[in-house]
Amino acid sequence: LRDSSIGLGAQNMHWEAGGSYTGEISAPMLVNLGCRYVILGHSERRQYFGESDEGINKKIKSALTFELIPVVCVGETLKERKEGSFKRVVETQLNLCLKEVSPEEAERVVIAYEPVWAIGTGVTATPEQAEEMHSFVRKVLAELFGEDLADSMRIQYGGSVKPENIKELMREPDIDGALVGGASLDASSFAKIVKYRE
Repeated sequence: LRDSSIGLGAQNMHWEAGGSYTGEISAPMLVNLGCRYVILGHSERRQYFGESDEGINKKIKSALTFELIPVVCVGETLKERKEGSFKRVVETQLNLCLKEVSPEEAERVVIAYEPVWAIGTGVTATPEQAEEMHSFVRKVLAELFGEDLADSMRIQYGGSVKPENIKELMREPDIDGALVGGASLDASSFAKIVKYRE
């Protein structure tokens, strides 16, 4: 991978740079392995490991300190979507996760919108639903960091991305990429997603 355009990433990390945290991996360890990216706040980490926005904020700051690019996940559950609180939920996640992150640091942050109800379920947000939320995320980022910076920040969509829907999703103006889960486990399927423009 060293001489390719592929960047190595990790699915999680601890906020401390070192210490007695059995089973955890730190930002310096990821850097030593050659990682450039780290996914933080994935819905499965929130759901199964009780991760909070405050803890994710600490991880983001640590990642930025060690020159890693944090891919910060935000998204709502099916219950929150049905109740109509989904925008408030995502806004709160962004505000807490990015607390005390400077505009200069935010330039390196990637946001991944992942509707929890569309992860591993085979149900995908329609391109219109995804665009609505990506546009909303960009609006919140503009309030935090200014419009110019918000316009330049990358916002990925994650939620049952597959070869059949990647083109439609990527046509939307505020969707800058995809956080691919299940489909990445099948090389043929993943290759089709990566080469969707061909």
